[in-house]
Amino acid sequence: MANSFKAHPWHGVFIGANAPKILTTFIEIVPSDTVKYEIDKDSGYLKIDRPQKFSNIVPALYGFVPQTYCGDKVGEFAAEKTGRAHIAGDGDPLDVLVLTEKNIVHGNILIQAKPIGGFRMIDKGEADDKIIAVMVQDEIYQNYNDISELPEAIVKRLKHYFLTYKNIPGEATVLCEITHTYGREEAYEVINRSQIDYQDKFSL
Repeated sequence: MANSFKAHPWHGVFIGANAPKILTTFIEIVPSDTVKYEIDKDSGYLKIDRPQKFSNIVPALYGFVPQTYCGDKVGEFAAEKTGRAHIAGDGDPLDVLVLTEKNIVHGNILIQAKPIGGFRMIDKGEADDKIIAVMVQDEIYQNYNDISELPEAIVKRLKHYFLTYKNIPGEATVLCEITHTYGREEAYEVINRSQIDYQDKFSL
């Protein structure tokens, strides 16, 4: 029986022949979700990470880029760009937000996406970059080629989500910061480094 097992979304799905310009992305959660899903690294199935405790709603399709890993190379790049020493990668696949006009109602799907930039996020001292991309052939977003072309309100909305989604109301501790918003070419560099980190981590 052909295809009798499911490929692991992180390790068994090809990033794409045209990476980093076009990426295969695995979507874990969508804006309508009231629960935060994430991939179980061992099995490859989606698991419930936590209910959304507060009013934060993910503003776009959210997932990761298969066959990537945020390790030494990604951490070194973040340290170079921020001027800070000893930043490590967060040890996860590279996160991606995919913009589309379409109402996609569930995750656990693959989407072809075009990176247009990203956020350099530092989470508890670790590099946790967020690649911003647009869905290939989307009628509204396909014409954007760099994050600088997006309406400012969209960029602010994306930033706000990441700057607040881990914060607890009433507590002053800030867990995450975005040090830079970067464009397409720098996003390519982050993606390329995450591919090298993946090979260094998982190649036999």
